[in-house]
Amino acid sequence: MKLKNIRKAKSVSIILSILAIAFLFVSCKKTDTSKDDKDLLLGFSQVGSESAWRIGNTNDIKEKADEYNIGLMLENANQKQENQIAAIRRFIAYKVDVIAFSPIVEEGWENVLTEAKEAGIPVILVDRDISSDQSDLTACKIGADFYKEGRKAGEYLIRKADDLKMEDVNIVEIAGTEDSTPMRQRRAGFKAAIANDKRMHILKSVDGDFLKSRGAECMRTLLEEYGDKIDVVYSHNDEMTLGAIPEIEKAGYTPGEDIIIISIDGGQEAIDVLKSGKINCIVECTPKLGKEVMETVIKLKNGEEVEKVIHPEEEVFSDEQDLSDIAPRGY
Repeated sequence: MKLKNIRKAKSVSIILSILAIAFLFVSCKKTDTSKDDKDLLLGFSQVGSESAWRIGNTNDIKEKADEYNIGLMLENANQKQENQIAAIRRFIAYKVDVIAFSPIVEEGWENVLTEAKEAGIPVILVDRDISSDQSDLTACKIGADFYKEGRKAGEYLIRKADDLKMEDVNIVEIAGTEDSTPMRQRRAGFKAAIANDKRMHILKSVDGDFLKSRGAECMRTLLEEYGDKIDVVYSHNDEMTLGAIPEIEKAGYTPGEDIIIISIDGGQEAIDVLKSGKINCIVECTPKLGKEVMETVIKLKNGEEVEKVIHPEEEVFSDEQDLSDIAPRGY
């Protein structure tokens, strides 16, 4: 009898422990996703954490949400569109006040954004755009003018070629994720800037997916194919640039001297490399969009009109200027 009672007591204890753990799990989950004492709730789906830029963008969104007393449901898509679509559907089910996301690619959003529209939840595009015939699926886009960034990169190259008295300029392009907004517009802006300069020749454009490892891989392939024919590397972000530079050095070339290096973003690591002379030009693309996002969230919640496109002010950092006074980047 004693053994039976002991077993019964143990069984009751185990059941109570499981119930306690389940209660704690539910309580914690509710705390993570509830408004608590916040004024409203924003659901935000981030592309991933593939770069210092992206991490800086996420951190800024978090900081500004707290500063503006806005509850935040944050999900990381880990570079997969299906993860973002699932996240948006969770936001809709949870009845957030506003949805914001950075779309991985431009196509394939109509169904889920129609669901958000039918639920009466406004959607903000952050950093990137979508391609759709339905213009009323999103309230606005907040982010850089990628086309202008590409133009700035091309305009710098023309000035650099003039300064070096170059007669022919052979360019290789390490582009971002195929079909993403920055990839398309940075390429278009760059091409438009150099279109009327007959010295400029793009030897090849390859997809580096905005990743450092892919930037290295692409650079190795380009060097094997073109070698000393390459005069310029135009890279769509710092991560790919930082991956490419060691490969250039391994091949026996001096980045910044033998090969002109043009990058986009402006993170601290790349700025340090710019100051060392291994990068010639960086076109800024700031990740600090949190203030604009939160102010827009509040306006949308209040039923106010917002601008369809909101661009931050951005700079160009290059070997044409004194680089010693660039403030710490914070990402």
